Amino acid sequence: MSLKSITKGVLIASAPFWLFSCSQPSENQEEQQTQTDEDGKYLSKPLISHVFTADPSAHVFNGKIYIYPSHDVESEIKQDDSGAHFNMRDYHVFSMESIDAEPVDHGVILDVDDVPWAKRQMWAPDAAEKDGKYYFYFPAKDYDDIFRIGVAVADSPEGPFKAEAEPIKGSYSMDPAVFKDGDDYYMYFGGIWGGQLQKWRTGKYVSTGDRPYDDEPADDEPAIAPVVAKMSDDMLQFAEEPKQIMITDADGEPIKAGDHDRRFFEAAWVHKYNDNYYFSYSTGDTHNIAYAIGDNPYGPFIYQGVILEPVEGWTNHHSIVEVDGKWYIFYHDIEISGETHLRNVKMAELTHNADGTIQTIKPLKEN
Repeated sequence: MSLKSITKGVLIASAPFWLFSCSQPSENQEEQQTQTDEDGKYLSKPLISHVFTADPSAHVFNGKIYIYPSHDVESEIKQDDSGAHFNMRDYHVFSMESIDAEPVDHGVILDVDDVPWAKRQMWAPDAAEKDGKYYFYFPAKDYDDIFRIGVAVADSPEGPFKAEAEPIKGSYSMDPAVFKDGDDYYMYFGGIWGGQLQKWRTGKYVSTGDRPYDDEPADDEPAIAPVVAKMSDDMLQFAEEPKQIMITDADGEPIKAGDHDRRFFEAAWVHKYNDNYYFSYSTGDTHNIAYAIGDNPYGPFIYQGVILEPVEGWTNHHSIVEVDGKWYIFYHDIEISGETHLRNVKMAELTHNADGTIQTIKPLKEN
């Protein structure tokens, strides 16, 4: 199947996919969980309920499923469009023996106090394996309040991870996602507004306003592009200067900044299916997980449609992984807490159509 043969897929919801959390919820959580179960409102149940988790990065290592999420916590910081109230300080890792098993919490694998250069806001991470070593990639703000991307290394996917003393040279913004293609590894990253990608349009950090969207292009200009770089052999640095990724419409025209239904906002992820490269991402303020398809890791990627419709809550962040011949999307919503900054990880089966498009998933059931 060639890339040109792919057309927009029919929007079909996945079948319900129910899972149980890995520990007993609190009294309030249990009461709310019972209510939502009776309502039948949600496609999937929370995977984890004893801590708040979001931005799940799922991988299969050594025959197990590992989930590397961010760890949401209560915050006294006022909510704003920069995401300052998402003030996470550490990471847990969870494992599952099979797709229907209960997740096991292996505890904290990295704390902001363990990272010399990091000050705050440990947001969405990712992990990769190479030659028996495990690499944990994470964003955090440095002491100048600029997002950088760091890396920590372990001999086991469960850690303990030891962070490098400095962030990856030339890294900026947030949401690292590392994709293995043959013997090569690529990091995709970037996010606008609170993720600061719009402040790097000149190649240097430049802020021209107090609001996170003050540095965005005009609506009729190309949208701010996510970034990709091949990793060095030791997985600790970039092997090249990061390159912008072009997301286009079917006619090859770049998606415009004013096209909030299709433009990139954050949460890059790449998976490969039938020799095509699927670049998926969040549209941010329109709350979709969208996707585009290319024929190589650098793109360009042609917009195709929506994988996951808006969840309950403002943010939408995902990963896509193949397990035992089936594909799954891991994502989050706010079913347990009802609070935007206190999220819970979920999962649903993902289906590729015969023409290579992806069936759209509805995380909230229609009445």
